[in-house]
Amino acid sequence: MRVINSIADLRELAQRRVPRSIFEYVDRGSYDELTLGRNRSDLEALKFRQRVLIDVARQSMSTTIMGGAASMPLALGPTGMAGMVHGDGEILAAQAAESFGVPFCLSTVSICSIEDVRAATRAPFWFQLYVMKDRGYTMELVDRAEAAGCPVLMMTVDIPVSGLRRRDPKNGLAVPPRLTLRNALDICTKPRWIWGVATGKRREFGNLTAAVSRTSGTTFAQWLTAQFDASVTWKDLEAIRRRWKGKLIVKGIMDPEDARQVVALGADALVVSNHGGRQLDGGCSTISALPGVVEAVQQRCEVLFDGGVRSGQDILRALALGARATITGRAFLYGLGALGREGVKAALEIMSRELQVSLALTGCNDVRDASRALLVQEPAR
Repeated sequence: MRVINSIADLRELAQRRVPRSIFEYVDRGSYDELTLGRNRSDLEALKFRQRVLIDVARQSMSTTIMGGAASMPLALGPTGMAGMVHGDGEILAAQAAESFGVPFCLSTVSICSIEDVRAATRAPFWFQLYVMKDRGYTMELVDRAEAAGCPVLMMTVDIPVSGLRRRDPKNGLAVPPRLTLRNALDICTKPRWIWGVATGKRREFGNLTAAVSRTSGTTFAQWLTAQFDASVTWKDLEAIRRRWKGKLIVKGIMDPEDARQVVALGADALVVSNHGGRQLDGGCSTISALPGVVEAVQQRCEVLFDGGVRSGQDILRALALGARATITGRAFLYGLGALGREGVKAALEIMSRELQVSLALTGCNDVRDASRALLVQEPAR
């Protein structure tokens, strides 16, 4: 592929270079993937107003997210197993985000650990937290993030139980990869991927190594599956808020009532997210939930948006409906799988250019001025 000028191009190249089990873990959703599809189709259904003869020679895409400067209203979101998409994937993505001037958030279930990423970067990064049954280890992770200088903790709240992702067991997904005849043949055709993972720092969940080592005879998969906790409540959010002294984001909010509760408990921001269509299938899209959440919080905290963000146009759509900034996962993972760190940079450059062009053609000069006025208002039915 000689010319790469869209996230779709990066996705196509990543599909060639990453084993099927890993690629489909990134690419697909839960159950019948209805919510996964709605995240994209509902975004695409929002139409821009094309404006003309407006001076758009001095555009600005810079903003602040969680009090920090950002070159555009986008952060690289927490994605599990990025280090299986490409060797040292979390490090490479964090470095690309640092060079581009946008935030990077490390997942609890990353391959590279908090300390690995901290040692390889200069800019502070965010850390995403799952509240696990082992509350002691959960708090250890909070303390490790603080020790690493993470200014922002993102608590994910939409996974008390794991959604059924039907493709993963069929593909033999495991960490480290579990070889079957089918996926062994597939992996053998991916020499670039084999070399990257084989020479990477880790091939298991780096943040969880200490916890798993305390339970003899337990694999990473067994330990992690047992740690999903259906008893997590608002009291756990309160406990995290007391423990964590930095900025706190709550990710996985789709309902206005939940949004108001998040604000009441002292969160600095929330993320409108349905886990990328990987949890509750049959729910609404994130873009359809965004206006109600924005209205509910009344600017008392920052509202970030996640779910289906694959272009600069998607970023602008979310801003127009009230989001402060957006988060992307799949888009940068496609770049990572395609070209490593340079692929993540390419994804950011593509989305930045698309955002700039879309701003100009809607007659807007500053992303901070984006509003519903940029969108075609459909007549009431």
